[in-house]
Formats: sequence, C-alpha cells, structure tokens
Amino acid sequence: MASFESRRAEAVAQMIEKHGGRPLCAPTLREVRIEALTPELRAFYDALKAGEVDLVVLMTGVGTRMLHELYQEHLGADDLPKLLDRCTVVARGPKPTAVLRGWKLKPNIEVPEPNTWRELLDEVKATGELTGKRIAVQEYGMSRVELLDGLAEAGATVTRVPIYRWALPEDIEPIRAAITKIVAGEVDYALFFSATQVYHLMQVADEMGQREALVEAFGRVCVGSVGPVTSEAIIANGFQADYEPDAPHMPQLVGELARRGADLLQKKRIAAANGVNTNRWRRIDMDWSAEGVRAAGYTATTIDDSVFMKACRREPTPHVPVWLMRQAGRFQREYRELRSGYTMVEFCRASEVAAEVTLMAADRLGTDAAIIFQDILLPLESMGFDLDYVKGYGPKIANPLRERGDLERVKPGSAADMAYVDEAVRLTRKALRPDVALIGFVGAPFTVASYAIEGGKSRDFKHTKSLMLRDGEAWERFMGVLSDLLAGCLVSQVDAGADAVQVFDSWGGVLSPDRYEAFVLPYTKKIVDAVHAHRAGVPVIAFATGNPALVPLLKETGADVVGLDWRSDLREAIEQLGDDVAVQGNLDPTALYATPGQLRREVEALLAKVGDRPGYIFNLGHGISPDMDPVRVAELVDLVHELSARGETAWA
Repeated sequence: MASFESRRAEAVAQMIEKHGGRPLCAPTLREVRIEALTPELRAFYDALKAGEVDLVVLMTGVGTRMLHELYQEHLGADDLPKLLDRCTVVARGPKPTAVLRGWKLKPNIEVPEPNTWRELLDEVKATGELTGKRIAVQEYGMSRVELLDGLAEAGATVTRVPIYRWALPEDIEPIRAAITKIVAGEVDYALFFSATQVYHLMQVADEMGQREALVEAFGRVCVGSVGPVTSEAIIANGFQADYEPDAPHMPQLVGELARRGADLLQKKRIAAANGVNTNRWRRIDMDWSAEGVRAAGYTATTIDDSVFMKACRREPTPHVPVWLMRQAGRFQREYRELRSGYTMVEFCRASEVAAEVTLMAADRLGTDAAIIFQDILLPLESMGFDLDYVKGYGPKIANPLRERGDLERVKPGSAADMAYVDEAVRLTRKALRPDVALIGFVGAPFTVASYAIEGGKSRDFKHTKSLMLRDGEAWERFMGVLSDLLAGCLVSQVDAGADAVQVFDSWGGVLSPDRYEAFVLPYTKKIVDAVHAHRAGVPVIAFATGNPALVPLLKETGADVVGLDWRSDLREAIEQLGDDVAVQGNLDPTALYATPGQLRREVEALLAKVGDRPGYIFNLGHGISPDMDPVRVAELVDLVHELSARGETAWA
C-alpha cells in the first residue's frame, strides 16, 4: 500500500500494518512557512484593525495558528483573535474551528466535512448579499482559484492571505521509488490524503518521463482518496479514485479500504483485463466476462455461488447472508452527491444513475445482495395518479381516489411504462459481481393503494379503511387492477435480470389479521403466484411491518421468504412459519445507534434465535435512518459475516 502522506507518514504506516498491509511510504510534501511579514499579510492585519474586512474564510487550523504567530513575531501584536471577533468568520471544517475555540471564539459558520470549494462558496453566499463585501481568504499550499473567482463573480472584493506553501521534500528518492514500483505492477493500493500529494507525485513522474506509464498503471491499482478535493485532483491528472470515505479522515480511508479494498481491486483488475478504461469509468461500465476474470488471475463465479440465493432456497451457507433495506440512501454522502440536482421521480427514471447508486451501496457495504433503486409509488403514475415528492413531507398525490366514481379516471396502467426500472435492472445485473444477487421489488397492493387513496402519508388510514369497508366492489376493482399492474412490473424486472424480488407491505400492519386475510391477502398472493408462474426458481420475499399477528398470513401468500419487522420475535416467528419457508430480518434499525459492544450483543442475540436452521437472511426490521453513521452500517455487515462464519463448514 503506497502512501504519499508526509506530516503523519509514520501514523499512516502503522494503520496500514495494523490492518495487515505492507506500507510503502513516499512523503510528497514539505511545509514551508512564510517567515517574513509579506505586504499581503501586513495589509490584511491593517485592514482588520481598521474594520475594513467584513468576512474572513479560514481554510486550515495550521494556517490560522501560523497567522497569529507571524503577527506576534513581527508586530508584537497579540490581538488577532480580538480582530477576527469583529468579522463574520467562516471556518472550513473542524480544524480552524478548534483553533478559534482555543481563543474562546466560535466561527459564525463551520462548513461541515467533507467539502470542496463549491460547498464553501455556497456557505459564504448563504451569509447574504456579497456585492461590495470585503472578504479575506486564508490560503494554504496553493490558491483555490475557483473559490476566489466565485466570490469575485458574486460581487465581493477578495483579498488573498497566503500563510505557507507546499514544496517537494528535499529527498525525492522515495517518491521516485514508489513510481517505479507502481509502474512495475508491484503496488496494489495507493492512498492520497491531499490534492497537493497528487500534483507533487505527478510532477516527479513528469521529471522521470513516467507520467503516461504511471497513469496507465493506476488503472490496475486500487486508488483511495481522503475526500472530494483530493478526488478532483486525481481526476484532473488522468486517473480515478476507487474509494472515498464518507468522513474525510485518514483512519476511515485506511480502515474502509482494509475491509473493501480486496473486492474493489479484484473488480478493477478484471475490468481492465476486459478492456474497460478503469481510469475513466462508472460502476455500470463493469465487465465480468470470464476471459477477463481468468486473465486477471481470479476464479469466475456465477449466481449459483450466491449465499443469498442459497439461503432463499433454505440450503446450507458458509455464513448468514446480509442485505439492508434502504442500503442506498441519504445516510451516504455519495448517494447525496448522485441524487443532487434530481427530483425523486427524475432520479428513479434516470436508469444509469439508479443503477449506479444500487451498485454503490453493494460496493461500499459488501452486502450479499443489492436491491434496485426505485420507489414503490411510481406505478401509480401509469394509472393516472398525479405523484409528487414534497421536501420535508414525502410523497403526495394531488388526485386521490376516494369514491367509486373516481375509478372511472383510473387507468389499468402498463408495466411498459416502468421500462426505466427494467433498464436499471439490466445495467445493474450486468455490472454487479456475478455471485451477488440482485433484488427487484414492488410495493404491496395495500400499501400502494393506501397512498393512492389517502393522497400521502396517514396516521389512521381512514379513507382507505372506509372505502374498503363501505364499498367492497370498488375496493375489489381497484385492488384487482393495481395488483395486475404490480405483478406485471415484477415479472418485467425478473425478465430484465432480477434474481429475487420483494413485495413491500409497509402499511399492512395497520389491519387486523381478519381484515388482512379478507381484503389484502388475495391480491398479494396474486403477485407472488404471477412471479412463480412466469419464472420457476425466482425467490419472492413478502415483507410487512407493524403487526406480528400477520406473520402466518405472509406465508399464505406463497412467498419463498417471509420478511419480519422488528416487532416480531424471531424465534417465535420461525416456529410459526415452520421449515418450508426462509426467514428474513429483523434487527431494530435503532440498534445502529447503540455502542459497538451493544450492537454486537444485539446481532449475537438474533443469530442465537435462529440457531442452526438453514434459510435465514439477516436484515433490519425496516430501512436505515437518514442520519445513520455509514461506518456503523458497515460494522453491522461485518459483524453478521464474522459472527455467523463457519469456515468451510456450512452455516446449517
């Protein structure tokens, strides 16, 4: 593992060794402090003292501290903290904030990490109108020209405050040696912790006449980037980061590459062997052709090797398979970046992006199955419902169905209208590792109908239950048309490449067992039967939340797997269901907020309830919360694999 860190080179080497890697340290930076009080620094101090600075952007903690030291040394002035307190101060991340707190100051705005100049510019603009404002930017290493230009374009007068610069180390032989090893194919991983490290490495490569060869070699190396700014520098120099942690810190990058790096490296080298340009690629460009797999030195796998599919069939597995509902979601920074600029409907309709985010979750978490990214309410558009997603509220339907007469405007809909989902399935299945299963899904008829009738979320479902009880004929007509459409959507996803499918009944638990059996079960069963009739061997998962009393009825749908929410006791549910159906679930999602030790005990307790029964799939009892720490989610996946592993002996 090649690391180009300088200041903390030894610490990074120790991290790499702790995780079983062999460090190749090649420091690329030497910090050169500006020793003299330059005219720019003197002018900035005088402007602060005269009250002629409106806003100060502090980019680094080191630079903020150095600025104070320079004024102390050359002017005998100890009043920088006092002068800053008279301005609006924007701190880029926690390090300059920590320096300010040491001076008993608080920034007016702390820009959360990770960030680029874009987020920083947005935060400064959010302070108000910038026309005529006098803004000073404390710089480090090199100027961030895009930030300075963006502030100037917004009407501000911008002053640069350079504190220190980066230079190459006096001894560049370790860098030269690292370049030689990378080009020779003797390096598996390359870790970058700043943009300047990238630029300095390429500067030395230029001097050696090895830039082109180095960029080409990076196409077969797993490249880790600490954060967005570093990744931008990597892209600017002709190659690409394969992993960027959600939190831009050294331990996270090293630790997460230790857990996911082998799979990412394997994938990259297979792709390169199959002719994919791995220095400029998306996840959906992956090619798993057997020839490339063998050429890269790996053994080809197929869906027959999937532990998830084996568990669905109640066969022995080497460990308990795990996937998580909402495993692609707002808790991940990369998801938020991919989602940026799209409405929810646009995002789901953009097949390539939906496939990319589906693959992203499996890549980052290492789950045994991926679930296609879409939304359960999209089929309603095909039926003539006006669907929108309102920020802070959720899905809203402007023309809900409330009376029998409203059925006249309801169209039968067509699975063909959901072709964008099928295309996302095709793209994902092609690019997904062959032994990782892909799950397609639809909402269950009752849940989708509830949204269509209520017009959005509901606490009491009074409109839905009222129609169901007051006008049975209207209910049957609507549920019949809806279940036909949903069945067609699932069948299309299977044809597009889904290995298994799930039917989500998120609101089914608001009904008593009697009402569920009479008014809902026949329509969910129709969907399950349609999939089985269309393609034998495709597992169907039936999942409902809210009422453990419905568990036996979920089995009556004919599903191959019954998914449980956290309200059900896993051991009791298994006893109720018997040995002829697989079980999925059902950790309470809030357990992810617990301490690592408590989370481990929670997982151990669930696995103990399963015992040696084959046919168990680990999942949450519902989706991952948007504010969840991605590191905790990854820890959960690893815990399940670790605690259920039986070496070469099947978990059965």
